[in-house]
Amino acid sequence: MSATPRPRRSAPKWPANEAGSRASREARSVALAPTILAVEDEPAILELLRVNLVDAGYEVQVAADAETAQAMIARALPDLVLLDWMLPGQSGLAFAKQIRADARTRELPIIMVTARSDEGDRIAGLEAWVDDYVTKPFSPRELKARIKAVLRRRAPEAAQEMLCVGPVSLDPVTHRVTANGRAVALGPTEFRLLRFLLARPERVHSRTQLLDQVWGDHVYIEERTVDVHIRRLRLALEPFGVAALIETVRGSGYRLSVPR
Repeated sequence: MSATPRPRRSAPKWPANEAGSRASREARSVALAPTILAVEDEPAILELLRVNLVDAGYEVQVAADAETAQAMIARALPDLVLLDWMLPGQSGLAFAKQIRADARTRELPIIMVTARSDEGDRIAGLEAWVDDYVTKPFSPRELKARIKAVLRRRAPEAAQEMLCVGPVSLDPVTHRVTANGRAVALGPTEFRLLRFLLARPERVHSRTQLLDQVWGDHVYIEERTVDVHIRRLRLALEPFGVAALIETVRGSGYRLSVPR
């Protein structure tokens, strides 16, 4: 089968507040910290969110309105959005509905953080398909617990928890991988690929899905690049007798199988 080039999107413009270069973003990507986009127009609350989330080990992006947040999401998808309801211009509720209406962002986890605590407001937020609803004033500890719960449910590879399938274990915090109790040396891309597969055992993923979820949908490379890194991952696992866990599903993609 011949290599099929991945459809190209418009070239991304890298934000000035992210060190002004693509290289800096790629360096953070290697660090594997989940990215949270906080959309809040009150500077004091935004700073409270930023400090607590950075302390919890997240990469934090901030926006004061929906328009800025939309531009940031267009450049690269975060792992989760914290969204204030009462924003200047487009409301957070309308922005959440916009996110859910777009096929590219439909599965993006959203937590609404707002002072609107009436039952009708909570119902409206949940009907906009947000994943959770937190009222102000909020406990930073509770918010971090809710973020962790949503990520565990919607994006398990971003939840910063140990992943284990059979004899293979991966710790996203220490970046250590073991197989049958022995350390496995992986490159950063193979680490991200294994983490994604371990979080979704027995599921089949196409090359396009793996590119979007592991490399990011803002990266422009051919789908066959996935095959190269799958091969490298298998080679790294082979000395430990677990390379066969990474299965090729003909005509569909790849999956990580659970040992029977």
